[in-house]
Amino acid sequence: MSLQTVSSDATEHRPNRPEDVQAMEADARLRDDIRLLGRILGDTVRDQEGPDVFDLVERIRQTSIRFHRDEDRLARRELEQILDSMSISETVRIIRAFSYFSHLANIAEDQNNIRQMRARGAGKNGGSGVLAETLAHAKAAGIGPDQLRNFFKTALVSPVLTAHPTEVRRKSTMDREMEIAALLDRRERVALTAEEADASDEQLRREVLTLWQTNLLRRTKLTVLDEVANGLSFYDYTFLREVPRLINALEDRLEESGEQAAGDLASFLRMGSWIGGDRDGNPFVTADVMRGTLRLQSSRVMQFYLNELHVLGAELSIAAHLADVSEELRNLAERSPDTSPHRSGEPYRLAVSGIYARLTATAEKLEVEITRRPVGKAAPYDSVRELQADLDVLHRSLISNNARVIARGRLRLLRRAVDCFGFHLARLDIRQNSAVHERTIAELMDAANPGMSYLALGEDARISLLTNELRSTRALVSPFVKYSDETMGELNVFHAAAEAHAKFGSDAIPQCIISMCKGMSDMLEVAVLLKEVGLVHPSGRSAINIVPLFETIEDLQASSSIMDRMLSLHDYRRLVDSRGSVQEVMLGYSDSNKDGGFVTSGWELYKAEIGLVEVFERHHVRLRLFHGRGGSVGRGGGPSYDAIIAQPGGAVNGQIRITEQGEIISSKYSNTEVGRNNLEILAAATLEASLLHPRQSAPRREYLTAMDELSNLAFKAYRGLVYETEGFVEYFWSSTVINEIATLNIGSRPASRKKTRAIEDLRAIPWVFSWAQCRLMLPGWYGFGSAVEQWIAEHPEQGMPFLKELYQEWPFFRMLLSNMDMVLAKSSIAIASRYAELVPDEALREKIFGRIRREWHSCIETLLDIMGQDRLLQGNPLLERSVRHRFPYLDPLNHVQVELLREHRAQNPDEQVLRGIQLTINGISAGLRNTG
Repeated sequence: MSLQTVSSDATEHRPNRPEDVQAMEADARLRDDIRLLGRILGDTVRDQEGPDVFDLVERIRQTSIRFHRDEDRLARRELEQILDSMSISETVRIIRAFSYFSHLANIAEDQNNIRQMRARGAGKNGGSGVLAETLAHAKAAGIGPDQLRNFFKTALVSPVLTAHPTEVRRKSTMDREMEIAALLDRRERVALTAEEADASDEQLRREVLTLWQTNLLRRTKLTVLDEVANGLSFYDYTFLREVPRLINALEDRLEESGEQAAGDLASFLRMGSWIGGDRDGNPFVTADVMRGTLRLQSSRVMQFYLNELHVLGAELSIAAHLADVSEELRNLAERSPDTSPHRSGEPYRLAVSGIYARLTATAEKLEVEITRRPVGKAAPYDSVRELQADLDVLHRSLISNNARVIARGRLRLLRRAVDCFGFHLARLDIRQNSAVHERTIAELMDAANPGMSYLALGEDARISLLTNELRSTRALVSPFVKYSDETMGELNVFHAAAEAHAKFGSDAIPQCIISMCKGMSDMLEVAVLLKEVGLVHPSGRSAINIVPLFETIEDLQASSSIMDRMLSLHDYRRLVDSRGSVQEVMLGYSDSNKDGGFVTSGWELYKAEIGLVEVFERHHVRLRLFHGRGGSVGRGGGPSYDAIIAQPGGAVNGQIRITEQGEIISSKYSNTEVGRNNLEILAAATLEASLLHPRQSAPRREYLTAMDELSNLAFKAYRGLVYETEGFVEYFWSSTVINEIATLNIGSRPASRKKTRAIEDLRAIPWVFSWAQCRLMLPGWYGFGSAVEQWIAEHPEQGMPFLKELYQEWPFFRMLLSNMDMVLAKSSIAIASRYAELVPDEALREKIFGRIRREWHSCIETLLDIMGQDRLLQGNPLLERSVRHRFPYLDPLNHVQVELLREHRAQNPDEQVLRGIQLTINGISAGLRNTG
């Protein structure tokens, strides 16, 4: 494939400003990378599939480009004729070629982003990034180093990895892509000799060929522990090294800008995970799976520590007769079981081998696998604090004997890593649906109180019963009662959580999250279950945070009043106070979007945060918000920095947790530099939102009123289509790949909560995923256009100028429209119309797609008017070019997907038909990136 036309036309304008010149140079280098990869892919297709397939690929590519570049209708008809005339075998080969182009283009774009990050870092501030810029803003605002250190003492920034099934790539293909990226990176950084350049070209060809011959699709379904293993790979790629480096770099920045501060900077960046602990709708997450998850996590971090100690021992070859050592270091060395005469005069090496021996004994005690063996027997560490104390001995001895530069090397990073990751690596949340907790408590209560029907009780009666049970010292569970499998499964998970606290420490499982939380009793039921295993004590102490997750529009609207009553309840408030008077609340972006649409979901989340901030301030409890954002805009995704900055005043307050899901994890954290930059973005945005955005910057009352009205109008439009239009469910299941997505082996969790076709029971991920595949992205915009039109009709005195003011002055409204801008730019109503043709009922098709098409045009027109743009993505030229030049490679995939769907639904027995559909899902997903 000769992919030269993928990049932008460099003759569009003559650059005047230095930044324009830099952007065009970056574009040129991006073009070079894509041409190189495209040429190699084309050669691979020709060599592996023959010249006929290569020529067919080229005809399709050139015709599609001609249609998009010139809007040539003859080219469109020609393209359709070519695609329709192919055999199933040819179709699968074409799909693979165009899918791999999207993957390779993504690699080139990622490398270009890294290149630009480096260019910014090499600027006048030297190594500056978004965090350095935020620190400069803080300094300009009069916030000194001591104040910043105090801020970080209680700060928490926690990305939480989930296994939500939106990553369609296999790890095998991701590994090959990372090798290709590494080769491009080396060509960028190193001046290669002619021989080295030839070798690099050959290695690139080898990797692309291997990628071509690697299955794009998984042949078997993932288990939960497979998902855990995949998640742990990102610790090797990024987290284990870059989390400590980021905190240490920030510590250095603060020391440079002020007096030498005593003590280390607090480790405010903590990794979290749901993988192996999220039971909501996933029957495969059991107590044993959770135990296996914790062992795998611990094994990964213990192996990392041992590897680092092994290298550290080699590095610290300091001889006792050439450098002084502290008395406590001598004592530590003397306790080492290492009897090698070669290290007799090297106290640091002896001390390290002693730490190494104790750590391997600790791994054995924790029953986690490691590959390294000690030099002798030693006692295990009872806690991670003991390991930290030994490493601190090394540190203090080096510092006190004028070897600070050595102490700041590998030892410093290891000390920081131990502080961040402990023996558990990531903080695992346990999560379950409130309905399951309710059934479990009902069975326990009814068995303990003959004649009682817990499910028949009203909310107030339940609250009274549960609070009495919280104070009771007797066990609710009886060894003489045979409980249902579901109840025993839930109790086993809570017992496993208590075991984890005893084994790995309380940070191993610090949160218990309640999905679909609708009232106080949902939270109290969990408190009672935790009391049964000793994680909550009748005296009012809790070893774990109880976290409500408010997901639907109705639940978001009720969240403030629920939490007001909870914090007023003496028995629950005691539990909160025992946790440092911090209460976490999780907000669900995905389900609220599916429930009420993009505009209303965003607005109700914002209002819920305002209400929660007011409630928590009144109760003098610190609020920590956990944002359950999806990867796509239709599930609350979009740029993290903008999302955090757009939070209402007081909503961040130094602590934030955010889910990182599916394909977003690999796009953000599989590359070390990109991963570091994304971690910096989270830290910088948290700092800026907490310290640099004063509370008085809250939006004006008329802004809130207008947004309320717009939201109500958008809600009616969205609900009217999705939930109130007769036949919409049939339209959705016929016009999208929802059925076929379920055949992909991309996750362990079922697509629906119940075995129905109802939209209410469908999970948000396949809902959004399906609309992305047909290029409508409906959950990311529907209802906005008609809402604006109606609002202007009702408020002619304010009209469009007022909405433009909202966009200019209010970060929340600006972020809302910016995300719609991106989603609509990736949509195609022409492609979507082809999918609508899959609906057998012509009248239903015309009725529903006609409404969607009108709303799509209305949304784009009003959006551009408010933003003051002539075209979508006008304010983001880099993304605009990327999107525009992907379309010629995406459209053929969409076209053949539609035709294969026809064949599949007509019961074509050829197994290549379904495989072809699955491959198109992969290719379209890669081409759309964060909306797939």
